Amino acid sequence: MVTAGEAVTAEKILILDFGAQYAQLIARRVREQNVYCEIVRHDISAERLRELAPHGLILSGGPASAYAEGAPRCDPEVFRLGIPILGICYGMHLACLALGETVQPVPAREFGHASCRVTREDPLLAGVPMEFDVWMSHGDQVVASNGTFTSLAETKTCPLAAARHSRLPIYGLQFHPEVTHTAHGREMLSNFLHNVCGCTGQWRLDDFAESTVQSLRKRIGTGRVICGLSGGVDSAVAAALLHRAIGPQLSCILVDNGLLRHNEASTVVEEFTNHFRTDLHVVQAQEKFLEALRGVTQPEEKRRRIGHAFIECFTEEAQKIEDARFLAQGTLYPDVIESGAAPDGPAATIKLHHNVGGLPEELGFELVEPLRDLFKDEVRNLGSQLGLPDEIVWRHPFPGPGLAVRCLGEVTAERLDTLRQADEIVVSEINEAGLYRSIAQAFAVLLPVESVGVMGDARTYENVLAVRAVSSEDFMTADWSRLPDKLLARISTRVINEVKRINRVVYDISSKPPATIEWE
Repeated sequence: MVTAGEAVTAEKILILDFGAQYAQLIARRVREQNVYCEIVRHDISAERLRELAPHGLILSGGPASAYAEGAPRCDPEVFRLGIPILGICYGMHLACLALGETVQPVPAREFGHASCRVTREDPLLAGVPMEFDVWMSHGDQVVASNGTFTSLAETKTCPLAAARHSRLPIYGLQFHPEVTHTAHGREMLSNFLHNVCGCTGQWRLDDFAESTVQSLRKRIGTGRVICGLSGGVDSAVAAALLHRAIGPQLSCILVDNGLLRHNEASTVVEEFTNHFRTDLHVVQAQEKFLEALRGVTQPEEKRRRIGHAFIECFTEEAQKIEDARFLAQGTLYPDVIESGAAPDGPAATIKLHHNVGGLPEELGFELVEPLRDLFKDEVRNLGSQLGLPDEIVWRHPFPGPGLAVRCLGEVTAERLDTLRQADEIVVSEINEAGLYRSIAQAFAVLLPVESVGVMGDARTYENVLAVRAVSSEDFMTADWSRLPDKLLARISTRVINEVKRINRVVYDISSKPPATIEWE
């Protein structure tokens, strides 16, 4: 399939990934400037880069020390290609080392906020004030300059907080411009893209949609595509895009496993029967999944059994659809990167993702992944362009195993009903307060804990419900949301008054890391 970058514009930025937790965030920041980019492995050859012909390269940060034995390196010929390069933190250290500078650990390490002062005018810092706050995260730095690099900005302990090569279009930033903690970071990235690399910002999401529709039609021809719907935004947008491309050649399967949120299945059925008018197959499998989960309390065993039951249900229904050659999945770009599935992507597999393996091999289908070049925010915008309602487009992320991993302990029909009612109250109150779209994820968790309470004049011994709400840009890190006290009070009062078997509500104030967003 033609990729988004190839189909829409020749302008492309490549990010060499050295293990940075923020590599995907850098890519998102670049795309926000309407410049297409991809993350590639750090050891990609200079020859391959020459073939890809990017307008510029960004060397990401990373957890290693540049001078340490076994630290990841890039092909040294990369610095002789004449392509503009921006090294960030570890990426800056690599560039400076490769071009003759000295990098070493320093006593005054910097983690967190630092004040930075511009020392020399440069296109990279155009429009940036003389002093601004930056976000540092390093124990090494370029400690002395032999004249190869010129300082553009400094902090009290870092003389080369920003620098450029004396002759080549190679820049380095000791701080992280991609995070919101760095003031004017987006302006610096924009300056690199436009002032240094010469990008004009040709990439548009609506152009991507049209080019993808054309490439889907060409590839699929008169064939039939099966798309699995989960109730989440990714599969819904993938189905809507395929419907625009091939119309009646699309068949969708929704496995209602009884683990979905309140009204989730009915919302999907309404949208893909009355609006998009697809050939929708709904598999009622609540009892099958409950039986598979009977007596199971361990999270990984829950996931394994749910996955096995899903494949059985999906396979059985898919075999009823005649002449199907393709299987569509809502795989996103972070899934591709983290699963190690990108051709030039990072070599290490961070996780096995359910969207990038399993069903195609079992069913003998060709895999279609129309969203594999997009990030989550881009998928939401595309969904709005395709006419999906806000209720689907802006729905918070939902784990593959559904409510089973928010129902801690054994999963039963009664406990699921209790959780579903409570979760709906949490979400509806946050919506009513106008905070839903400003929160990355909010949900309820039913704990396998009972507590003493007093309801009326009677003593009770009932369940505890935890409420979780987090703020995050990339879901790799997250902070707990500071919901207003009055909102939390309304949620607690309604849950205890309206949902049977709950007499206590607690609020989760842990961040990721060290906690995770989900409880299981």
